[in-house]
Formats: sequence, C-alpha cells, structure tokens
Amino acid sequence: MNLIFDYDGTIHNSITIYRPAFERAYEYLTSLGLAKERSWNELEIARWLGYSSKEMWDIFMPSLSKYHKEKCSQIIGETMLKLIDEGRAQLYTHSTEVLQQLKQSGYRLVFLSNCKRSYMNAHMKYFDLEKYFSSFYCTEDFDFKPKYIIFDKIKKDHDGEFIVIGDRYQDMEIALKHNLKAIGCIYGYGNSQELAFADMLVSEVKEILALL
Repeated sequence: MNLIFDYDGTIHNSITIYRPAFERAYEYLTSLGLAKERSWNELEIARWLGYSSKEMWDIFMPSLSKYHKEKCSQIIGETMLKLIDEGRAQLYTHSTEVLQQLKQSGYRLVFLSNCKRSYMNAHMKYFDLEKYFSSFYCTEDFDFKPKYIIFDKIKKDHDGEFIVIGDRYQDMEIALKHNLKAIGCIYGYGNSQELAFADMLVSEVKEILALL
C-alpha cells in the first residue's frame, strides 16, 4: 500500500515560516507602490498554503506583472529557506512518530508537495525525511502541473494501491480523479468544503494511525 502525503498543512506546520516570508514579499510590493499597505492576519495568509507559487500569485494578484510575481515568489522562497536554516521550521506534533510507525508497518510513503525543489530539499535535509519517505515529488519538477496529473507518474513508479493524505482540495482532487481513498486533515489549512470529498477525516496527525 502506498500513502501519498501532502507536506505543508499535513506534516509541516508551515505558517511559522510562510507568514514572515509572505509579509516580506508584500512589503516589497508596497515599497514600489504596487500594493496598498495593510496588515494581514494568519488566516488570510494561510489560505495560500497548498497552492504552487505560480497558482498563488495568479489568483492573489492576477494583474501583477510576470516579473514581479516571480520576484515575490523568489523573496518568499529565499526567506523560507533562511528560516529553515535558522531552525524555525516546525513539524506538527507526533508527525515523525507517525511516519516512522507507518513505515515500520510496511506502508510505502510518498512525498508530494506543491513546492519548489530547493524547498523540498531543505526540508529533506533538516528533518531527515528520507528516513520515512521512499520517494519525493515536487510540482516544480513538473512545471507546476496539478497534483492529479503528477499522480500519473507516481502510479508508474510504484506498484500497488494508493491512499491520499492531505489538507487541501488539491490533494482530494487526486483521489477524485483517480478513484482513490483520501484522508482529509482538518487541522491543516483547508476548509470543510475542500475536504468534503475525503473518505475519512482526522483532527490531528496521530489519528492517521487509527485509520490505517
């Protein structure tokens, strides 16, 4: 059995490094007069977690030039990498224990995230994720195509059945389009409407064990 895990909002409590990165990028835009000065609360920022950088900026500020979208994406990426290096990234409580127990139980764990390779590699190194996951996929390697399209590659790489575990609609979409079971993580950044298609719901990471 293969378990496809989303990362941000499922294993990694990413708001701790995403919020300061987002705010820095927005300050860059206000300094150029491209956005109005304002403060952001955590819920407003967290809604963008789970999107690829391209998707996020195309929705958040569609009229922004391609150059500035890419510049803001670069600012966010570089800031988060710096914060990871400073030790400010945090996994949800019990994440590593759950991953280790699932692996020991014979499940094959697959990492699939709407992220850039540099971000994925930084987390792999900092949290030693190769101890748990057998393979890693990030959407940048697939030109930020939707996860349900990337699944075609994952399916070719791994024999057996699949269960999808994640907190956003992008994760549930994999299951919907490929007729798979899905576990929705309501402790993450998605809303109840996004997770309405999940077969099962968990309110904290360790509950995943009880379902499997």
